[in-house]
Amino acid sequence: MAKTILITGATSGFGKACAEYFAAQGWQLILTGRRAERLEQLNAQLETAVRQIIPLDVRDREQVFEQLGSLDNIDVLLNNAGLALGLEPSWKVNIDDWETMVDTNIKGLMYCTRALLPQMIKRDSGHIVNIGSTAGSWPYPGGNAYGGTKAFVQQFSRNLRADLLGHNVRVTNLAPGMAESEFSEVRFKGDVEQAAKVYQGTEALLPQDIAEAVFWIVNRPAHVNINAIEMMPVDQAWGPFSINRD
Repeated sequence: MAKTILITGATSGFGKACAEYFAAQGWQLILTGRRAERLEQLNAQLETAVRQIIPLDVRDREQVFEQLGSLDNIDVLLNNAGLALGLEPSWKVNIDDWETMVDTNIKGLMYCTRALLPQMIKRDSGHIVNIGSTAGSWPYPGGNAYGGTKAFVQQFSRNLRADLLGHNVRVTNLAPGMAESEFSEVRFKGDVEQAAKVYQGTEALLPQDIAEAVFWIVNRPAHVNINAIEMMPVDQAWGPFSINRD
């Protein structure tokens, strides 16, 4: 029997790439996303693999529990929905952007996890893969709240593992570095030119790279839990400490 993966934020970037990759490997898909039109397009593209599409904003707690709480036989939950907004320093940032990141990256991830975990516990089987970020471990100017939300994802994943000891439910935090997708277009609110500069002259990670990593993670032997993976392109690394000199 084909396994089922539920992917949040499936309409673009990592989520869409994972949907395409898992479909090609014979998995069944439950796809969620805010943009219903894109969900329909993906459904048409991957029709035979799609078990269900669910237009959903993970920030809406009531909607998440209503739509996801009754689902069963979910083998993998891929908590992919998330975003970064802006690169302004913390004293200039739009507070609405901070709240949107917290509501999506933290609260939305918690809602989806809490909605689906009971059926995994009941079946004594399942895997939650949370898409974190290198920003959750390594700060950079302008990362402020975004980095904070991804640090939450990292620690939440660890604490889930502690809670789940004794149950056959696995948890992984997958933390990509610089990856070329719609991520920067969203961060810069549709400014395609500014987004392109992020990747100029580099070979960044691609959504396909993330999809392959997710597939590898969830296909380890049942007794193996991959706690965390941090991945960067070769063109990215850590820099020296910043020092202000008068």
